[in-house]
Amino acid sequence: MPTVLRAGLRRARIELRQQILSPLAILGLLGPVFMLVVLIWARDSQVMESALSLGQFLVPAYLAFGVISGGVLGVSSEITTERDDGTLLRAKTVPHAMTGHLIAKFFASLVTTLIPLAVIVVGASFLVDGVTPTTAWGWVRLLLLSVLTIAAMLPLGAVLGAIFKGPIAMLWTTLIIYGLCAVSGLFYPVTALPGWLQWVVQVFPVYWLGLGFRSVILPADAVALEIGESWRTWETFGVLGVWVVLGLVLAPVALRRMSRRQSGSALASARERVLTRGY
Repeated sequence: MPTVLRAGLRRARIELRQQILSPLAILGLLGPVFMLVVLIWARDSQVMESALSLGQFLVPAYLAFGVISGGVLGVSSEITTERDDGTLLRAKTVPHAMTGHLIAKFFASLVTTLIPLAVIVVGASFLVDGVTPTTAWGWVRLLLLSVLTIAAMLPLGAVLGAIFKGPIAMLWTTLIIYGLCAVSGLFYPVTALPGWLQWVVQVFPVYWLGLGFRSVILPADAVALEIGESWRTWETFGVLGVWVVLGLVLAPVALRRMSRRQSGSALASARERVLTRGY
């Protein structure tokens, strides 16, 4: 295991150097900048006739959505691309390749996801009042929660990338995840939803991501907009911890199964598909 961990960290360092020095890294910051522009427009609107402004409510929503975009959609897209360009086929020649690959993805995605989150938090602190922790423990909680949510989402992204084949399948997966974000109370209070839908969204980790960030970011009186008027801190960390364990169990299995199906003929078929269809 120490050897696999060292190999994963070395791979993560190489991937980070390539991503950060790439011109696409600048494009990756356009999303947080656009979100900050929306905050300027929404910071004076009220949420459900409460003392909470829409700008305040959107900050934790942006943080949760950033984790989902980077941890689930970003990693699943990378896995799909690496399957078609031969990266995973070459990785089969390395012992414990899939475990090391998953470790590298975790640390690389941890950094590339935390950077946009930091841009949002710092930028929002200048635009909206009351959206940053006021104590050192609050900042520690925000950092721990960010790492925990990324750890919960990244293996899920790896599983989806290993299961679904091709960009069309990933497109449908993306639409489903976006729909789940829309009904999980990220962008408006979950208590505005029908009671049965509130129970449904609590099954998925998206709701708990949003709840966790809201409990750290928003003022204490914002808890009145939550289910049961409680932040349910222990339940949040417990549910996210369960998703971390579930993902760490399923992701290596899914990646190993996918790697076993990788061959020269499968890679040739993927390249032929790209040449004929364009995707």
